[in-house]
Amino acid sequence: MQENLSGKIALVTGASRGIGKAIALHLANMGATVIGTATTDSGVSTINSYLHDSNAQGIGLQLDVKDFNYLSQFIDNIKEKYGQIGILINNAGITRDNLALRMQQDQWQEVIDTNLTAVFNLSKLCLRDMLKMRYGKIVNITSVVALIGNPGQANYVASKAGVIGLTKSLALEAAPRGININAVAPGFIATDMTHKLTEQQQQMILQNVPMRSIGTANDVANVVGFLVTEAARYITGQTIHVNGGLYMCN
Repeated sequence: MQENLSGKIALVTGASRGIGKAIALHLANMGATVIGTATTDSGVSTINSYLHDSNAQGIGLQLDVKDFNYLSQFIDNIKEKYGQIGILINNAGITRDNLALRMQQDQWQEVIDTNLTAVFNLSKLCLRDMLKMRYGKIVNITSVVALIGNPGQANYVASKAGVIGLTKSLALEAAPRGININAVAPGFIATDMTHKLTEQQQQMILQNVPMRSIGTANDVANVVGFLVTEAARYITGQTIHVNGGLYMCN
């Protein structure tokens, strides 16, 4: 039976679409009050719409995770209005693809700031209360390419590999207080990005996936949902692969 997360406040970054949306809806269906973030007004409206349509508790809020000076105030505002954050899902991420020799400094820095530095900053801010509560679940969304590499994505791969190392270190520091910190590494998942690929491009990718199918955002959300329950209380510092076996073949 699925654990009820009623009374738990869950912050999900990058929740307007794709994997973030699926995670937010899944946690909301488990009873959590979900705070989903997006970088634009339209993204916030999308979050509010799907939460409302699902009769879920929660709200969409605008947040640029790179804005370090605002993050502390943002977390304090959530605590004041909704309560202390017990579940943090670091999902927000961007790509700025280019071959390494052509990659501009701002393409590198923006990806690192969004995909890695923001994960550290948000985790640090939320951990302060989690340590006091002796309760907390943090799940960081990384990627299979963090472990196998990908041409044209040196910035993205470096950021996602950094997330795995960060997850392990934070998990070791927080474990004595009963806080679980894990990472989930999706593979080829059906999102807006994959929808832009041609049938031929998709088939070429699927040749490297033993299960010969594209994963769904719900496949990732189901794993995240498990990791934030007490059923996963003895799992920490791990990277769970959701990629149909792709990682095994590289």
